[in-house]
Amino acid sequence: MTQPQLCTFLADGEVRYGLVRPGGVVDLGSRLGKRWSGLREAIADAALNRLVDAGSALPLDFSEGEFRFLPPIEAPEKIICVGVNYPDRNEEYRDGQTAPGNPSLFVRFPGSFVGHETPLTRPKASPQLDYEGEIVFVIGKQGRHISESNALGHIAALSLANEGTIRDWARHAKFNVTQGKNFDGTGSIGPWIVPYTSESQLADIRLTTRVNGEIRQDDRTSRMIFSFRRLINYISTFTTLVPGDVILSGTPTGAGARFDPPRWLVPGDIIEIDADGIGVLRNGVTDET
Repeated sequence: MTQPQLCTFLADGEVRYGLVRPGGVVDLGSRLGKRWSGLREAIADAALNRLVDAGSALPLDFSEGEFRFLPPIEAPEKIICVGVNYPDRNEEYRDGQTAPGNPSLFVRFPGSFVGHETPLTRPKASPQLDYEGEIVFVIGKQGRHISESNALGHIAALSLANEGTIRDWARHAKFNVTQGKNFDGTGSIGPWIVPYTSESQLADIRLTTRVNGEIRQDDRTSRMIFSFRRLINYISTFTTLVPGDVILSGTPTGAGARFDPPRWLVPGDIIEIDADGIGVLRNGVTDET
């Protein structure tokens, strides 16, 4: 069964939000008298289901080819990324250490992401553009010191990410990966958000990454080292989570850096991040001009 899909998109030179339907999209912002300026504000008002109900009864405003997908959450306050969150991914490091007791975290800037079907940018500074398929969850309710038992009640929606990385720049310094994770336009989020309804929706999602049709990553969320509950609990210990915050939950083994020789992304490649119940996030690659 297809889950409702809410997106942010560009059409006629304006940023809009709407409901994706077969053949196109309903422009909910215009249809609802701009009650909410974007999906972030609708999430803060617990209005995602109202948007779905409204959009299901309205005609399409833009057909396929008349609009361009953008990252679903405009200007989130925080984008927090989790590193090394699948068992085989931990073993890739070959350092003899068991999985750590707490998650590894870093942040990304909104400008480092593009939307569905927009090419990732391979920067002038390095050819080592790599892919990382991830499940994304979006916070729907503000909270600090959130218990694991209450954590899932703070999720508003799910999405997908290609957490693209410039590998050599991620190792420029000793204690951080910020540089290699934040080149403009090197990652993607989307195509849309799917409203979160129950724990079963995220308990055992199959997540795969394909490059030119070849499966490179393939794992399930039931194997994550740090569960969605644990991530929300841990992150909310040091920062207040607010509606619209975007959290990338980690990538499985199989990134291009782990091949011998490494298999970096190049113009002409097509990368697809595919997850049960969410959809497929697809991007090409272009060189920075």
